[in-house]
Amino acid sequence: MEGLGQFVHNVRLKQPGELNFSKLNTALYAAILILSWTYVQVQDPRGKPSHIEYVKVVLVGDSTLAKVGGWGPGFCAHLKVDADCLDSAADGRSTKSFQDEGLWRRALDQGGQFYFIQFGHNDQKNQVMLHTDPETTFKANLRRYVRDVRDLGGTPVLVTPLTRRNFEDGKLIIDPLREYAAATREVAAEDHVPLIDLYQLSRTLIEPMTQEQADQYDAIGHLDAEAERATATTLDRTHLNALGKHTFGNIVAQASYEAVPALKPYIQLAPTPASTVSGDHH
Repeated sequence: MEGLGQFVHNVRLKQPGELNFSKLNTALYAAILILSWTYVQVQDPRGKPSHIEYVKVVLVGDSTLAKVGGWGPGFCAHLKVDADCLDSAADGRSTKSFQDEGLWRRALDQGGQFYFIQFGHNDQKNQVMLHTDPETTFKANLRRYVRDVRDLGGTPVLVTPLTRRNFEDGKLIIDPLREYAAATREVAAEDHVPLIDLYQLSRTLIEPMTQEQADQYDAIGHLDAEAERATATTLDRTHLNALGKHTFGNIVAQASYEAVPALKPYIQLAPTPASTVSGDHH
């Protein structure tokens, strides 16, 4: 556009006897300048049309929604081009340590419009730096997250923790995550926060399976695997491989489409994959 404007700017009458088109030249040049200005104004630095209202979605939590081993990437893949998805989840963190280490402040500084918040896996552990009680400190921490997001002008979305995939005697084990899922539901109900009940949704998917079928989602070589008691002979049934990211990210996207109306225009749904599908879908 700049080159065309310069070309018009350089146009001059060659002979005095020719018709005077100077007014036409001026009008044409002005029109091109307007078009050039308009072109610049409807583009943002990423090359996306600025008439679209952009939103920023920030994911906060532990490794089960982080980029490596979590459902975050699968969820982010469902957001349209007018939504940025920032996965700020961190391995081995609880509602307590995420705040204590300054990670929560860093996430708030992203200035998101939507914050998906999922904890529980590490809150149930005994280490002083991690542990919270589901009925007291865990709830208090969640309420702080909710309050901080609202103070920012954003929308908090609480997510119950992804189930572990351990079977015993042919049945999916119920572990203490259930208590943290219940606490998350209660905070969401009491504080009128959108809820994605991933704990129940993931259990609904896994419960009809055998251990072998559920293991199709297991991560291999995750850095936090040892914390989940994974060994050379015991699989990592907490973290997710590519299929797991795709499957559970899709579940969260489907649930968000219904539970978070303001985010609905930014979610691109895809057919839910069959639970028996295997392979790399990420």
